[in-house]
Amino acid sequence: MPYGMTWTLGDEVNDYLALLVGVICAGGGGELFVRGTVGIASSLRISPGIIAATIAAFATSSPELTVSLTAALAGTPQIALGDALGSNVVNVALIVAVAVLIVPIAAPRDAIRRDFPVALIVPVIIAVLLLDGVLSRLDGLVLLALFAGWLVAVVREARRQRSSAPEVLGERKPTRAVIEGIAGLALLVLAGRLIVSGATGIAVAQGVDAFLIGATVVALGTSVPELATAIISGLRGHEEIGLGTILGSNIFNGLLIVGTAASIAPITIGIQEVAPAIVLGLAALALTFPPASGIIGRWRGAILLGVYAAYLAAMLQWGGVS
Repeated sequence: MPYGMTWTLGDEVNDYLALLVGVICAGGGGELFVRGTVGIASSLRISPGIIAATIAAFATSSPELTVSLTAALAGTPQIALGDALGSNVVNVALIVAVAVLIVPIAAPRDAIRRDFPVALIVPVIIAVLLLDGVLSRLDGLVLLALFAGWLVAVVREARRQRSSAPEVLGERKPTRAVIEGIAGLALLVLAGRLIVSGATGIAVAQGVDAFLIGATVVALGTSVPELATAIISGLRGHEEIGLGTILGSNIFNGLLIVGTAASIAPITIGIQEVAPAIVLGLAALALTFPPASGIIGRWRGAILLGVYAAYLAAMLQWGGVS
């Protein structure tokens, strides 16, 4: 907490109220978003997973983007890196774990072929670039170029699906689906911001380290949209939406957001400080990679929760509380 500021009981109540309202918004937003995504994908004759991995992933990653840009412009890009890497661990080790424990996920083949390999290689690339202790502006541009390449591949896949899918006579325009999707995303983003605000206020009052706040509290709060989407899409029988959103979000976080932050302000940080997030994030993704059947079973969810617990323990041991 900045010098001269005091934390009152009223502030504590406001922080907890923000958390509560954020959770409510997440539930309602997730329901509207899944319904809208399915409607849009049906109208465009492409898989809901592609919509989830691109438009949805970008929208649900907007809290991370906001945090990262603000931190980079303020001269503290370490928070941006901690938030992005921490969110990626939370996305898989916690969100996929919870979703799988509720309903086993059937991973679509296009996600396995296109998104999983990219999501797996991103933390490796970041680790290699950080071997010299800094993510330079050039490194940031490299990450942005890789993101552009992945996005082009996704667009080509969407065009291929659309051209091969038969048109339906009298097909309705996706006006209602678009409205539902936009409203759902707006509520999800609002939920993320409210939860980040409340959780950060509580953490700062307890004297938690800045990087630790980014890698744990803020990362968890900014991942609320993905959590709501994964759970509700699983309950509605559209697991490809939740999985696509999470994989796409990890790619956005690692390539677009970290790349943008490094391009604005070089990120100087020791590889040992980010090693827990990189190693455990990679381990979580490897554990999530589906078998030949394509079904990610509940037993993996239990193991992933163990990975998340290990991540929290590593972060708390590194950061500590002042």
